[in-house]
Amino acid sequence: MKKWNMKVRNLAQDTSASEIAEFAAVLPILLMILIGIFWFGQAFRIYGTITHAAREGARAAVAPLCATCSGTNNASQNAWTAVQSALNAANLDPTQSQQPTVLPPVCPCGAGSSATACSGTGTAPQPASCDSSQANICVQGTMGQTVALSTSASGGAGTCGVSVSLQYPYTFWLPGASIGNRTIYLRAQAEMRSESQ
Repeated sequence: MKKWNMKVRNLAQDTSASEIAEFAAVLPILLMILIGIFWFGQAFRIYGTITHAAREGARAAVAPLCATCSGTNNASQNAWTAVQSALNAANLDPTQSQQPTVLPPVCPCGAGSSATACSGTGTAPQPASCDSSQANICVQGTMGQTVALSTSASGGAGTCGVSVSLQYPYTFWLPGASIGNRTIYLRAQAEMRSESQ
């Protein structure tokens, strides 16, 4: 027991005040880095979730209509239901999702479901509008008219389909930083080619 007390006493005498001061100076920086890693990790998780939700929404929107199902099969409603399910599975509130402030630059497909409407004549075509039946997500390419996902004029295959996009608010909290306690909007967009069966 005496040897133990002597070792502790010697260790305490060997520790200088400069090491304690250095630790006190480094600790706040270390804590800020750890807090930043946590909040950036949360933002990355939410971004991954809304990207997955947009992809699931686009997949649900282009699914062929069920010939034997009763009732109507609304592509835009199918997209919103899929987005809600994906957000709920990740414990995110689907009612906080919003249509993006700037619409994705997808254009309506030309006649005969060929992606020619975007192969402009010198003027930039207007983006397809969002389906007005959805307030929380932007579904472009429903209601009988698909949107051009790629054009043969730009080297693409000339496919038509549906685009689903949304933005989700995220409040980043980092004390003492200029970005601290501000709400940013994470955006996600997914496109799916229309399939016919």
